Amino acid sequence: MAMSGRSKRESRGSTRGKRESESRSSSARVKRERDRERETEAPSFRGSPVRVKREVEPASVREAPAPVVPAVRVKREREADEDSEPEREQRMAAWIPRTGGAATAPTWIPLTGVCWTLTLRNCVPSPSRISMRMPVWCVASTFRYVLKPTFTKQQIANLDKQAKLSRAYDGTTYLPGIVGLNNIKANDYANAVLQALSNVPPLRNYFLEEDNYKNIKRPPGDIMFLLVQRFGELMRKLWNPRNFKAHVSPHEMLQAVVLCSKKTFQITKQGDGVDFLSWFLNALHSALGGTKKKKKTIVTDVFQGSMRIFTKKLPHPDLPAEEKEQLLHNDEYQETMVESTFMYLTLDLPTAPLYKDEKEQLIIPQVPLFNILAKFNGITEKEYKTYKENFLKRFQLTKLPPYLIFCIKRFTKNNFFVEKNPTIVNFPITNVDLREYLSEEVQAVHKNTTYDLIANIVHDGKPSEGSYRIHVLHHGTGKWYELQDLQVTDILPQMITLSEAYIQIWKRRDNDETNQQGA
Repeated sequence: MAMSGRSKRESRGSTRGKRESESRSSSARVKRERDRERETEAPSFRGSPVRVKREVEPASVREAPAPVVPAVRVKREREADEDSEPEREQRMAAWIPRTGGAATAPTWIPLTGVCWTLTLRNCVPSPSRISMRMPVWCVASTFRYVLKPTFTKQQIANLDKQAKLSRAYDGTTYLPGIVGLNNIKANDYANAVLQALSNVPPLRNYFLEEDNYKNIKRPPGDIMFLLVQRFGELMRKLWNPRNFKAHVSPHEMLQAVVLCSKKTFQITKQGDGVDFLSWFLNALHSALGGTKKKKKTIVTDVFQGSMRIFTKKLPHPDLPAEEKEQLLHNDEYQETMVESTFMYLTLDLPTAPLYKDEKEQLIIPQVPLFNILAKFNGITEKEYKTYKENFLKRFQLTKLPPYLIFCIKRFTKNNFFVEKNPTIVNFPITNVDLREYLSEEVQAVHKNTTYDLIANIVHDGKPSEGSYRIHVLHHGTGKWYELQDLQVTDILPQMITLSEAYIQIWKRRDNDETNQQGA
């Protein structure tokens, strides 16, 4: 009887062991099933490192009893999960980045040799943009185009004819070419100049196509060509119709500026827009292989004009009148003429009044544009003083470039401080005819002398603490937009003339071109 009881106990123990073993195997199957479900939520390539931060499940979910999964279903799902590498890549192609959400954990996924940093929450399936059956190289090409866009000749030719808004990957809409630039600290002076130059069609079209300049040979160790490369990259990003966001970072471009200018122009220190424009145009011309007289580049083809400069030396003002008259008959004091080229014209403002009106406020004077343009009519003389000598000079234009730059001289520097002239320049937006500023023999050669405004850079505030903004004409829509750092807003043309204009770019009108800017 004792042996019989022991056998029964051993039989019951073996039964419980079998039940516990079955329960453990069932729990293991449920656990494997949950792991596979989580893996399908965060797809990855075989062999690629994936770091996933899994969200903590609520206590109610953790304490709930796990459902019993049939062994047949687990086996089928295991076989389905063990797919081939191409099938896994096709499944991965359905995931694209979304930049709007917050990141949870980084995931590194290699796509055709390029490592893209993505996040789980920023990756959502989007059947409307990428097909579920699209191969992975299509996704990689999309990212590659966003980071390094390219343009065909047909696309470049149609840029000024399109008025269609583009949609960035974060969902915002924008007009290509009318996008904001990050103000890293105090680089808004450079941003305004770069945005103005990016809306000059011939210059833009040249740098949008990298083949135009990539084969230019430079001396060994020359760093100036870096300026050309970075400007071309920035130009293509500004006009990219498939950007991540509706603004672009000019950080790489500005690093090249700091390096090539030997820290004359910096990101962390406010600079002068006219000084930067003058240096940048000449640096681009030199880096593209241009010289002062013989070899031309796209920069000189677009902006360079010519003028005659008449110079007459004046006697010292402290000399007696008789001695002055005798000196004026010497050859040294006779008027001389030289031919000179220019990239931009400097317009001098009249001295701002110091008196106040009835309300004890300083009067802000206004001057018509044609009054300050009289400097170049060949008749108006202006005295220029140096440390030792005084000169009388007058200027007359002999060649008008396709795009004419006006720099309005607002700042006067001396040994102690910089003073700003707040005079408002009254100018029309269109139909500025410069024929009267050409010599008679040159007027017959120049058939087109009418210009329309396409960019207007404004300086606001004090000389050392002010800020820059720019008004730009979009050629496709014929509308004006104001850009200041990342902010882009539309503006009426009548409001542009009320600003303290500092730099302006005018486009010469062709014979077959009609005015599309309105009033």
